Amino acid sequence: MSQKISLTRYLVEQQRVDGLIPSQLRLLLEVVARACKSISQAVNKGALGGVLGTAGSENVQGEVQKKLDIIANEVLIEANEWGGHLAAMASEEMDGIYLVPNRYPQGEYLLLFDPLDGSSNIDVNVSIGTIFSVLKKPEGDRGVEESDFLQPGSQQVAAGYCVYGPQTTLVLTVGDGVAMFTLDREQGSFVLTEENVRIPEDTKEFAINMSNMRHWDTPVKRYIDECLQGKEGPRAKDFNMRWIASMVADVHRIMTRGGIFMYPWDKREPHKPGKLRLMYEANPMGWLIEQAGGAATNGRQRILDIQPTQLHERVSVILGSKNEVERVTSYHTGL
Repeated sequence: MSQKISLTRYLVEQQRVDGLIPSQLRLLLEVVARACKSISQAVNKGALGGVLGTAGSENVQGEVQKKLDIIANEVLIEANEWGGHLAAMASEEMDGIYLVPNRYPQGEYLLLFDPLDGSSNIDVNVSIGTIFSVLKKPEGDRGVEESDFLQPGSQQVAAGYCVYGPQTTLVLTVGDGVAMFTLDREQGSFVLTEENVRIPEDTKEFAINMSNMRHWDTPVKRYIDECLQGKEGPRAKDFNMRWIASMVADVHRIMTRGGIFMYPWDKREPHKPGKLRLMYEANPMGWLIEQAGGAATNGRQRILDIQPTQLHERVSVILGSKNEVERVTSYHTGL
């Protein structure tokens, strides 16, 4: 790009020129971006900042928390609670919702986030990230309740993620396509580096944890088996497998060059519909993928159409290049 466009300018134009977002949402997204910059700095320091290793505690899912999980969660809360844009927040790392304290003005939005996705990669210096989703608070003067967060993904007003890798990249949608911003550390600001991101409809790459193959359901086994047969098989082309074990990193690769990401239901815990969280991971990522021309389903229905019933609800996730996602979904539905 010949002219550097900052995130702030991009959002101002989305508000003022295109009329796509109100001023309060613009300000909220700028605060989230600043929080991501702070998290990026903590991640980059690594051992020098004493942030590696476990914290000796567990989150609501019973998962061992890393020090950076807790730090990132606190950064997002502290950055967003006082600005007057939010009524409440919810995090993958917290049991219930976090109400904005009464001493601060109350806003009209709800913020959900996975403060640090891919925690298992922290100590080995592999890309991790932050995922966030913004919903509108239901109308009315009553206080915020957990049920107010239980909106289908189609009701999101903004969603994005920030990947902390060789570059720190913020990927954002407000419902008008997907834009990518790269953190310019000299300027200290996110700069627009790609607009109207489009995911190829076809691909030769899939991302899935192959170690769970013996636990998969028949439709997933069928799809992966066809990919593995390569040119000699029914797909008549060779596929490559990629798996980073960080959803942000795997999805960012798909955003950049296409592919399909799968974290399906399996037989290890048959009572759970999946592993990933609907509200903090699947909904924001699903909307971003759709806004870039891809598709996202749970194997049987569009992820954004799922009506949540719990704050920490889990879901099977299949997303990425449209034609591949539709193929896997058809194997599940028989259509």
